[in-house]
Amino acid sequence: MLKFSEQQELVRKAARDFAENEIAPLAQKFDEEDICPVELFKETARLGFNGVFVPAEYGGAGLGCTEMAIILEETGRYSAGFAVSLVAHYMGTYAIMTWGTEEQKRKYLPALCSGSFGGFSLTEPGGGSDFSGQKTSARLADGKWVLNGRKCFITNSHCMDVNVVTARTGEDAEGRPQISVFIIEGNAPGHAPGRKEKKAGLRGSCTGDIVLNNVQLPQSCLLGKPGEGIKIALGTLSGMGRCGTAAVALGILRGCLEESVKFARNRVIYGKPLSKLTNIQFIIAQNRTDYEAARLMTYNAAGMRDAGMPCGAEMSMAKFFASEAAVNAARRTMELMGGYGVITDYPVSRYLRDAVSAIPACGTSHIMQIIIAENELKK
Repeated sequence: MLKFSEQQELVRKAARDFAENEIAPLAQKFDEEDICPVELFKETARLGFNGVFVPAEYGGAGLGCTEMAIILEETGRYSAGFAVSLVAHYMGTYAIMTWGTEEQKRKYLPALCSGSFGGFSLTEPGGGSDFSGQKTSARLADGKWVLNGRKCFITNSHCMDVNVVTARTGEDAEGRPQISVFIIEGNAPGHAPGRKEKKAGLRGSCTGDIVLNNVQLPQSCLLGKPGEGIKIALGTLSGMGRCGTAAVALGILRGCLEESVKFARNRVIYGKPLSKLTNIQFIIAQNRTDYEAARLMTYNAAGMRDAGMPCGAEMSMAKFFASEAAVNAARRTMELMGGYGVITDYPVSRYLRDAVSAIPACGTSHIMQIIIAENELKK
């Protein structure tokens, strides 16, 4: 049985109240106009959500991955796009918190907890999962790092204040690419947003290119050690990104469940509620079962993370199952609603687009299955 602590239930109540009062009334507007509600990000900071897992000494709430997942489920229930903006912010924040020097933590974490937008720039046009094939370069010149290149599909691209970026810094002794990580302030000369993508789903977050044109950084902006880029990138994706995306998909699943129940109860056909039809009950049962399964997997992975246990495979399983289940639940709910399912006055068509768009985030379903299988085969 999954049981949250009293404190976690308080976090859930605060997140649910915020989502119902501030996000739900504007969720359709965010989707139709494809705008990122930056002003709401200031409100989540006031509630302590932006630094939920950051230690109190750096301005955070000092909680954990489980509380983060709770916040993302509640916000994702009404706007998966806004929730994904939080995921990207959490990834950049987590990287600095985990691999940053004391000076870097004290410089950046309080701002990220209090309202500055964070981001994590990894993907490049040549491929998302091929980290070693990155073309963005960083070289030392006159005591400074000089970065050039382009990142794509970056969430918070046009609104981030602090960007954590991977770049190629040379080759190791065996000729393999050496990838390193840098912290760049959003207004740094040469660091600029490029093309803004028009997405099918997750509208309510800003996704686009980041262009690096001779960005000069002091050596203190190196995150971790030279050549640790792949370790930091994989650690951030596994430790934070996939759990966050699973929680967002969980919110979509709950939306599908609640909307299917509400519509079935209120829609009268042949003189009785739609909910009396057995095939409609089958759909609701599938939605409930998928939600509960995804809920248990997501919070189990988050709990393992908080306990300091290895959980890479569990994170991948939660992300794989929850995102695929959200697609199926949205499609089923549209079928339950008939013609109303494709009318945008109802949110279910948005749920489908959001769920499909969540699948490639932080690793596609195929990548998740490879990670899961490799972990099992090593046992």
